[in-house]
Amino acid sequence: MTNFDYDLFVIGAGSGGVRAARIAATHGARVGIAEEFRYGGTCVIRGCVPKKLFVYASKFTEEFANADGYGWSLNGTPSFDFDTLVENKDKEITRLEGIYRRNLDKSGVELHDSRAVIEGPNTVRLLSTNQVITAERILVAVGATPNVDAGLVGCEHTITSNEAFHLSTFPKRIVVVGGGYIAVEFAGIFNGLGSETTLLYRGEEILRGFDMDLRTGLHEQMVEKGINVKTKSTIASIEKHEGGLTVTTHAGEVIEADQVLYAIGRRPNTAGLGLEEAGVELDKAGAIVVSPQSQSSVPSIFAVGDVTNRANLTPVAIREGHAFADSVYGNKEWHVDHSMIPTAVFSQPEIGTAGLTQEEAESRFDNIDVYTSSFRPMKNTLSGKPGKMFLKMLVDADTDKILGIHIMGPDSGELIQMIGVTLVMGATKADYDRTIAVHPTAAEELVTMREPSQRIRKG
Repeated sequence: MTNFDYDLFVIGAGSGGVRAARIAATHGARVGIAEEFRYGGTCVIRGCVPKKLFVYASKFTEEFANADGYGWSLNGTPSFDFDTLVENKDKEITRLEGIYRRNLDKSGVELHDSRAVIEGPNTVRLLSTNQVITAERILVAVGATPNVDAGLVGCEHTITSNEAFHLSTFPKRIVVVGGGYIAVEFAGIFNGLGSETTLLYRGEEILRGFDMDLRTGLHEQMVEKGINVKTKSTIASIEKHEGGLTVTTHAGEVIEADQVLYAIGRRPNTAGLGLEEAGVELDKAGAIVVSPQSQSSVPSIFAVGDVTNRANLTPVAIREGHAFADSVYGNKEWHVDHSMIPTAVFSQPEIGTAGLTQEEAESRFDNIDVYTSSFRPMKNTLSGKPGKMFLKMLVDADTDKILGIHIMGPDSGELIQMIGVTLVMGATKADYDRTIAVHPTAAEELVTMREPSQRIRKG
C-alpha cells in the first residue's frame, strides 16, 4: 500500500482515458478519473458517433433518389426535420454516456466530475471542489480541440464541429472551411441534408496525406453530388447581417451563407493543464512528448491519445490506453505499433485506406506494381445514378508483399477493417490471388486483379 490517494489518476474520460482506467482497475490498481464535460470524450459526445449518425441521416436523400429504379414509388416529396435528428441524436449520446459511467463504476474506478489540473509529478487539483489528490502515476488523456482562425475578421461568426451537432436552425447555405476528413465529412452531411454547400480549402487538393487517386476521385464525386469545392481558397472576412453571413475570400469572391463551419484541424488540449509547470515537455504544437510506452519527460506522468499527437484516431487512443494499463499494472508489457493503421473517412462516397499511399511507396521501394479497378456500384445500375467504386492495391514487385490498399465507394469503412487484418499479417498478392471471390460484391475485385495498371521500376 502506498501513501498516495490513488495508484493511478486519469485526467480525461474519453476513449483512451476510460480504457486505461478500466484495464488498470481490473488489474487491481486504485484508480480515479476526472472529466470536466461528459464521459465518452470527443468521439462519443461530439465526434465519431454523432457524426456517423448525421452521415446516416444525410444518405437518405440518395436512397430516395435511387428508389424509383427499383420499382418503389414515394408518395409525395420526403421531408426532413433537423430538430428531430438532433433530439434523437442527443438521446443516443446520453445513453452512451451512461454506459461509459456505469462501466467505469463497475470496474471500481472512482469518478470525479470536475476539471483537473496538474500541480506536481504526483499531485492533481480538482477545480470544482479545490480538492488536492495525490497519485503514484498520472495519465493525461484530454484529447484535442478544434482549431479556429482567431485573426480572421468575423471569426466570432464561425462554428466548429463541436457546435455543428447542436444547431438550433438548419442552415440552408453553409461554407465548410478545411480539406481534411472532418471537413469533407461535414460537407457531405450538410449537402445530403439539403444545404447549399461550399467547401473551401487553402491547399492544392483535399485530403492531404491520403493517396492521390482517392483525393482527386473524392473531389470529383463531391462536385458531382452538388458540393461547390474550391481549392487554393481562403477567407479574408466574414460579415454578419440580417439575412445571414457574407463570406469574402482573398481572391475577392463573395459567398452568401447562413453558417461557416471551420474544420482546419485540431490542437492538443493542453492549455492551462499545469503540464509545463510540472516539467512535462511539450512540442511546438503543444502535444505531450512521450516514449513508445506513453511516458512523458516526468517519469510519473503518462499520456495517451490525441494529446500526444501521434496518430489522432479513437481506436489508436484506446490501444494506447490499454497498452499503458497492461504494461504498468498487468505485467503484460507491450506498446502500440503505429506503422499500420487502417482508417475510414465517412465522406460521400466513403473511403477506406490501409498501408502506404502510392507516393509513400514510391519513395521507399524500388519496384512497385499498382493494381486499380473502377466501376459503377451495382446498386446504381438500375437507378442510373452516377458514382464510381474505386479500388487500388500497391504491391512490392520484389517480394510480392502488399504495401497498401485504398478503396472509395459504398461500405469502404467496413471493408478496410478486415483488409487491415491481412496487411498486419503481411499478406502478399499471391495470398489474395488464391482467395476465392465472393460474388457479386465490390470487394471481389481485390482478389481478381491480375494485370497491374502501372509498373513502377527505378533504374
